[in-house]
Amino acid sequence: MNQNILEKNLEKYADPEMYDHLYDTYQKDLGIILKWADQKHPILELACGTGRLTIPMAQRGFQMVGVDLHEGMLARARRKAEQAEVTIEFMQQDCTNLNLPVRSSLAFMTGNSFQHFLTNEAQDALFHSVREHLVDGGIFIFDTRNPVLKELSAIDEYEETYLDKNGDQVMESHRDVYDHLTQILNCQTHRRIYQDDSLIAEEEDGISLRYSFPKEMERLVAANGFEIVHVYGDWDENELNAKSVSMVYVCRVQTA
Repeated sequence: MNQNILEKNLEKYADPEMYDHLYDTYQKDLGIILKWADQKHPILELACGTGRLTIPMAQRGFQMVGVDLHEGMLARARRKAEQAEVTIEFMQQDCTNLNLPVRSSLAFMTGNSFQHFLTNEAQDALFHSVREHLVDGGIFIFDTRNPVLKELSAIDEYEETYLDKNGDQVMESHRDVYDHLTQILNCQTHRRIYQDDSLIAEEEDGISLRYSFPKEMERLVAANGFEIVHVYGDWDENELNAKSVSMVYVCRVQTA
């Protein structure tokens, strides 16, 4: 992946504490993952972030390995694991080139992290890397946003407001531009932070996200030595349809 794009995509994760403030309580994805987890092998969480899922799974007795590219997110994950009194091996690695001393029966990657792999080559490398770390019949679970065409307009501009970790009001202006040829949505955010109605800071960041279509995903999974066991339209296991927000894949390593 282009180094400039990679660095820009990491801008969204510059404040791990704020990331937790926004997302740490989300647990809908945990249910499906627990259905496929066993305690015979270590379990791999890819793009594990601050340990939102790695830690509760370790608390349930699973041997966990968490991998992420962002050292700041991993540092916070390690502190949280220590506070929770669980032992987890957190490692900073590129998921397209994993080099882990384990083979697992289950690897998972949530939070639409699959969309960070922007090219066909990067997607192939991810699947190859994961497959090398799974036992025969091992399971890979991941999600990605469903490309609903009416929502992928050429340019989309919108605003949202919320409270940050300090209780200050944040007003965000978003500008998303979708390129139909690359299937990449380029998102730019301008952030204004107010304390007692006074502007105290302004920030900008961006991220690029690849959208993949259902038939495209079928070919990608099969070409990389996996078979689709289930595909859902959300983490509640509803059927995938044209209006589904997400595509949740449960894939198994194909055996000879």
